[in-house]
Amino acid sequence: MGACCSTQIKYNGCRPHEHDLEEIEDRGGHEDGHTTLRRDGAIVRLQGSSSYTSMYTRQGKKGVNQDSMTVWENFMGEKNVFFCGVFDGHGASGHRIARYVCDTLPLKLSSVIRASQSDACKENVDVVTVGQNRGKVDSTGVNKDGDKEYSSHNEILSSWEPSLIQAFGEADEDLMLEESLDSYCSGTTAVIIVKQGEHLIVSNLGDSRAVLCTRDDTNQLVPVQLTVDLKPSIPSEAERIQRCGGRVFAMDEEPNVQRVWMPNQDYPGLAMARAFGDFCLKDHGLSSIPQVSYRRLTSKDEFVVLATDGVWDVLTNNEVIRIVASVKKRSIAAKLLVYYAVQTWRTKYPGSKVDDCAVVCLFLKKRPFLSRSFSDMRQHTGSHLDVADSSSSKDKKTDEGETVINCSITMDPKALDKLNRVNTYMKRSRLGSRGRRKLGQDFGGTEAKW
Repeated sequence: MGACCSTQIKYNGCRPHEHDLEEIEDRGGHEDGHTTLRRDGAIVRLQGSSSYTSMYTRQGKKGVNQDSMTVWENFMGEKNVFFCGVFDGHGASGHRIARYVCDTLPLKLSSVIRASQSDACKENVDVVTVGQNRGKVDSTGVNKDGDKEYSSHNEILSSWEPSLIQAFGEADEDLMLEESLDSYCSGTTAVIIVKQGEHLIVSNLGDSRAVLCTRDDTNQLVPVQLTVDLKPSIPSEAERIQRCGGRVFAMDEEPNVQRVWMPNQDYPGLAMARAFGDFCLKDHGLSSIPQVSYRRLTSKDEFVVLATDGVWDVLTNNEVIRIVASVKKRSIAAKLLVYYAVQTWRTKYPGSKVDDCAVVCLFLKKRPFLSRSFSDMRQHTGSHLDVADSSSSKDKKTDEGETVINCSITMDPKALDKLNRVNTYMKRSRLGSRGRRKLGQDFGGTEAKW
């Protein structure tokens, strides 16, 4: 997806106040204070944005923010390989555990993959991980030059799944041995994606979620949920827990929320079936084995949203992709989504405390040129452009064939002719201050309003 051309961000008939949008835009740009360049060339971000990513977290009303997030560009030193993850801590030490896993899991996965590569070399096998790919492969385990038909869905999944399960398991063991962290009744969820080219690998532990925005056969945007919310309400999860001696039941005040309890004691009441930490329940059915899946991306796929349950508890998958698709600047996508989640918390559950929210958006296409030129034009000249609401707009394509999301533009033919003549004139000469004022008068002297 590219940046949207819409200058009116609306959702369910409601749009943020102008000063709120200004704050989102002013503070939603690139933030280098939380960026690290590693020796292998990987760029690690803990907040901010880049050309392909937007990330933001906000503390709720329950205390310290227990959500963490990270984006690694050029993961393992491989150009254009992305590692993205969000982590939702819980319990007294949940915020520290979420940060610990957020920092260590990418390193653990890198270590596991490199060890697999070393073992494969010793055995003179042409693979990087434990899969069966043939041909030339890179350090992420993705077959680059081999027969695409041979590198089928199941084969690529089989290459990644053991490495991810091992990395998650070792990270959980390291957490247990970390004396500075009390993880007996505290832990964290994790949902991560690794993307290289058309390959997308997803790994999930707990009830955070990953959703893909793609297009259907009629070119309309639709959400595809990439993960399952691993809660004890799922029969197979509850069966495993009960088989190991744990108990699953809901409290009277929350009859719709199934929780996990110790065999003979009414604690901790965990609302998820898999997690890092929470070692009081690890012998009673709580699992740190992630669910791993693979998807081959196509030209119809636009972006992926990773978010903690503070977002998904109040917004549907379709609402989330609509909000992200409505932005005119990629850098504010995550922050705008959190903004709407917080507002929905306040209206949908006025008696409840707003939960922490963390969002990572990974855009799968280059930013279309049209959106940038429109934004510049709106800021400097104003026009007679009438931008349709994002919920009813149609999509356009740039000259390069890239799609601009929710970009239905209606322009007066006379205004279009004026705009073309102005653009030609501006190319030929620089406008002085009087010329710039004249330009504003020609276009009515009005700015498009939020």
